[in-house]
Amino acid sequence: MVTAETFAAQEAVELAVVDRGGFVESRHVGSALVLSPDGEVAMALGRTDALILPRSSLKPLQAIGSVTAGAPLEGERLAIATASHSGTDRHVALVRDMLAAVGLSEDALGCPAQWPSDSAARDAMVRDHYEPSRLRMTCSGKHAAMLTACVASGWDTATYLDPAHPLQLHIREVVERLSGERVGATVIDGCGAPVHALTLSGLARALHRAGTSSERSPFAMHRVAGALVRAVRENPWTVEGPGRPDTIAIETFGVYSKFGAEGVQTMIAPDGTAVVVKMLDGSNRAAVLVALTLLARTGALGAEAVDHFARTNPMLSVRGGGAEVGRIRASV
Repeated sequence: MVTAETFAAQEAVELAVVDRGGFVESRHVGSALVLSPDGEVAMALGRTDALILPRSSLKPLQAIGSVTAGAPLEGERLAIATASHSGTDRHVALVRDMLAAVGLSEDALGCPAQWPSDSAARDAMVRDHYEPSRLRMTCSGKHAAMLTACVASGWDTATYLDPAHPLQLHIREVVERLSGERVGATVIDGCGAPVHALTLSGLARALHRAGTSSERSPFAMHRVAGALVRAVRENPWTVEGPGRPDTIAIETFGVYSKFGAEGVQTMIAPDGTAVVVKMLDGSNRAAVLVALTLLARTGALGAEAVDHFARTNPMLSVRGGGAEVGRIRASV
């Protein structure tokens, strides 16, 4: 039985197309919102007051919740708490160290076992006869951060994913405070953790507040938010991995970038401009390009640099017969 839902197709606008040899083969529609450094609406496309599930783009808010609940994370460990990482050995070593620091092992993780999305790491595991691992699961950094908070606060670690657990109640409060709205629904994400529905504009407000927070703020939540955004920008490999869209965007443009499953993309430019994109068809393949294009259109990023990225980046290439025959193009 459906109790909540996102916006409808007739409320969306075209955000990107797939061009194959001059033939527009596919169109991606959705909604997007850009907030200026002072928090004003700089651009709104489609329905921005409808609920969406942020999926993994909620991770920075969940990480802020884990740290304000007692997890003493900084630097790489803070950055990977926000990650949808590709499961490389480097990611796994960092998550394992986080768990070991609080006396826990991989067995404490509540996320499912998974093969790494990084092809080299996956090939090596298959070659060496390894099995899927919870440490390799794309959300293991978030889960390690949650467990760290539980140990620090004396909360039960076996039930940390229960929506009624003290940690999850605290995270929900952080989400509502940063977004400025009540959670519209709570469901279970692919990793087993609760994920909270927000309006697209509420998610944009939360990301904007995080992106403009000062590490010298008198408020702990804002100090943590400022440290988190800096940690991600300083350690782009943590949040996804080599050659992956979020890592590429951070390395190339100095933005904070975090995707969510089912076509969600969030970015914060160095000047604090924030953008949230929701592709209605659930595809993420054009989402980074659309977010970058919107930041360029509102003056937060250089238009020439984004145009060069759009024309040359391999992840936007449309292939035919082993050669490039077209591109994924933003429509905005």
